[in-house]
Amino acid sequence: MDEKFNDFLKEQLKNPEFKAEYELLQPEHAVIQALIDARKQSGLTQKELAERTGIAQGDISKIEKGYANPSLRTLQRLALGMGMKLKIEFLPQNS
Repeated sequence: MDEKFNDFLKEQLKNPEFKAEYELLQPEHAVIQALIDARKQSGLTQKELAERTGIAQGDISKIEKGYANPSLRTLQRLALGMGMKLKIEFLPQNS
């Protein structure tokens, strides 16, 4: 993220309502970032991942931009297409 955005975000997070909503979205952002990181680690483009999984490249793009809410089945297909396993954890809230 660029510096201007980080400064803006820092300022917005001072608002308790904004902060609460932002924190609710963190798991979704974490999944998106994990998918992007895994795809890049695999050395694949979105198009190559689409060819391996049968999931449209446009749909992969939407997921990575946060415009789509993928099912667990879709995440599993993406993981397999990257030669990876999907792992989901439940952690204590205070961790």
